[in-house]
Amino acid sequence: MQLRNPLGVHALVWAGDTSPASVAYAISQTARTGFDLLEFSLHDSLNLDVPATRSLLRDNGLSVACSRGLAFDADVSSTDAAVVDRGAKLLHDSLVITHELGGTHFTGALYSALGKYGAPLTEAGRANVVRVLRDLAAEAATRDMTLGLEVCNRYETNVINTARDALRLADDVGADNVLVHLDTYHMNIEEDDLVRPVLEVGDRLGYVHIGENHRGYLGSGHLDFTSFFHALADIGYTGPITFESFSSAVVARGLSNDLAIWRNLWNDGEDLARHAHGFMAHHLTARPA
Repeated sequence: MQLRNPLGVHALVWAGDTSPASVAYAISQTARTGFDLLEFSLHDSLNLDVPATRSLLRDNGLSVACSRGLAFDADVSSTDAAVVDRGAKLLHDSLVITHELGGTHFTGALYSALGKYGAPLTEAGRANVVRVLRDLAAEAATRDMTLGLEVCNRYETNVINTARDALRLADDVGADNVLVHLDTYHMNIEEDDLVRPVLEVGDRLGYVHIGENHRGYLGSGHLDFTSFFHALADIGYTGPITFESFSSAVVARGLSNDLAIWRNLWNDGEDLARHAHGFMAHHLTARPA
């Protein structure tokens, strides 16, 4: 049966950096395990050979998406103009890289640093987020690209923690190409359930991350994936669904620290990915038409 959603896998399932050897391995393994799309985190973008990566993706018949969070010294939710400007430049550069790779989805925590804040978001900081994202959305539109606002938990951002927060931010940015990105791992922490947020976002859902409550093998935790996939069917979602999982066995030390990956939840990325592909495909074929 032909699935109506492209199935993706995060490159950090395969390798913790974007060196040529790691990128080649991630691309070949993604294709080998049956996925349609590979997502790159651009935390390591300086080491990424963009033309060679685009060529390898094309040769392997894969689509690409890119994601990123910002840093505290390059945070568009800051009230320090220099810090905001550094964050805006990172976003611009990452958008260009995504486009040059052949991607149309640039997503993630595009609105703040990825880490625990010590105080709530300020009005001035939120105004900076809206201004920067409005400019980025206009730039993305000239490249026929969409921006995804990934809803992350309270320990990773103070800007948007729920689908409702993301919708309010998207409304304030006011651009049709700014969509919501839901992630079951974060939803498990912040939402009442995995259904109502999907229904509330509706046709403004642009990207989905599938991850267990502990970021390990799908189905080995307590998340209600059956209801989540049924909700995606209810809104007629046909966009990418990307598996995301991290283990300290693979993720580079710096990013592992940022994501609080303190233990090895798995050691065999290929086995993990094959299981995830089968798990997602099963839920897509078993859900209501």
